[in-house]
Amino acid sequence: MNKFLVLFASLLFFQFSNAQEFTQQDTLRGSITPERAWWDLNYYHLDIEVQPDDKFISGTNTIRYKVLDANQVLQVDLQPPLSIEKVTQDGKKLEFETNGNAHFVKLEKTQKEGDYNEIVVHYSGHPKEAVRAPWDGGFSWKKDENGNHFVGTSCQGLGASVWWPNKDHMYDEVDSMLMSVKVPKGLTGVSNGRLRKVDKDTNTYHWFVSNPINNYGVNVNIGDYVHFGEDYEGEKGMLDMDYYVLRDNLEKAKEQFKQAPKMMEAFEHWFGPYPFYEDSFKLVEVPYLGMEHQSSVTYGNQYGNGYLGRDLSGTGWGLKFDYIIIHEAGHEWFANNITYKDIADMWVHEGFTMYSESLFIEYYYGKEAAAEYLLGIRKNIRNDRPLIGPYDVNKSGSGDMYNKGANILHTFRQIMDDDEQWRATLRGVNEEFYHETVTSKQIENYLDNQVKGDFGTFFDQYLRTADIPIFEYEIQDGIFKYRYQKVVDDFKMPLRILLDKEPKWITPSSNWHQLAIKKGTSVQVDPNFYVEVKSK
Repeated sequence: MNKFLVLFASLLFFQFSNAQEFTQQDTLRGSITPERAWWDLNYYHLDIEVQPDDKFISGTNTIRYKVLDANQVLQVDLQPPLSIEKVTQDGKKLEFETNGNAHFVKLEKTQKEGDYNEIVVHYSGHPKEAVRAPWDGGFSWKKDENGNHFVGTSCQGLGASVWWPNKDHMYDEVDSMLMSVKVPKGLTGVSNGRLRKVDKDTNTYHWFVSNPINNYGVNVNIGDYVHFGEDYEGEKGMLDMDYYVLRDNLEKAKEQFKQAPKMMEAFEHWFGPYPFYEDSFKLVEVPYLGMEHQSSVTYGNQYGNGYLGRDLSGTGWGLKFDYIIIHEAGHEWFANNITYKDIADMWVHEGFTMYSESLFIEYYYGKEAAAEYLLGIRKNIRNDRPLIGPYDVNKSGSGDMYNKGANILHTFRQIMDDDEQWRATLRGVNEEFYHETVTSKQIENYLDNQVKGDFGTFFDQYLRTADIPIFEYEIQDGIFKYRYQKVVDDFKMPLRILLDKEPKWITPSSNWHQLAIKKGTSVQVDPNFYVEVKSK
């Protein structure tokens, strides 16, 4: 362990203006440790019983993996108060050492490069109860209005290891997964993927995911559910769209969930085919607001438009759609199809998905309406710290990743100045990184390659600093002088201005530039560019 600590202490660095201290547990959780790096996830079988009366879970997770490099110690993650009872390989009980949330299993079988092996982790306990799901997640143990248990899981950021043992780092997605969940008689268990079968004697539901899935995308939902659904004819053929809602909410759901196929039509237009046709698409009612669980999007927006009835943009457009249906389903493309390797790059999930809301509006209400929505959510941006957080310690950047991230993409679209090319870019990025984990740099480079010029400094400015470019100008005797302030070195973002309402492109820098204009000409910066404007 001493060698491990020395190696990974060097990886910690700080990107926030205020110094932060990180612990060994942050590094064990947030970095690709030597005990993680040598094996590649292939398959999980999570087989558990959930006992809501006692807020207790127990069971096993079978972890199948491919050996990439010889090693005899394997890291499994599980957070207290849950505990590992035993770990076996080929039926033999193995020793393991525990360091907080990380458990280091000592393998007896020689691990040969290229081999596929598996371990079985037996565990049980009272998992952390969610305090403010989904932001402070865990298990939500609730009851519906009829007194039936109503249970759901949520764990982004906190980590899937808060309720099941796994390789809890985002860089390595399991190729496929079976979830077998035993729930109390009279209730239904819903998880990701397709329902393979139900063991009626034990009331165990077996759900199978045939596509790669990230850990926090795995979920368990339990309730007095009724099911309805429809077939959607999409870009890759017929897609099963299934809905699981509380019995008393069936009629409300049938009306509100009419937005789901509308969402699918708009997002397939903009982003390309839904990424998980093989696993179907579900909306599942839960006792919290909702979350982007892959192929099992959870819903708790009280069957109304907006965000719990509010328009986050203040423009009126935010009440034209159900925020949770549109936003959380948008994550199927940006979070579940394209997944960050490190939560430091979480803006890739949230910026693109917040932006997807405006694209839904544009598809049904037009480009001006979408722009109004995006300009409306700017008022929620704080510019408190960079969008990208520190790497290798499981720490995200600023919460501005939602509203600011969307406006960064909207600004980049203005630079491209070609709506069809922009649509092709959004579809292309989903094809290029189909079912992959990525870094922010990979996404930045892909976008940069779609336009003329080098826009590395554009992303450095907007993602890695908290400063918004200030466009400063003055007009004297028919001379229009302009420059950028508070920008990174070599920042030269093209800007569209309106001279007497006629568009003109300029390329300011941190140095003064000038342009001869007619006296009395009015000057306006196109508001679709996210810059601060200052005139002398």
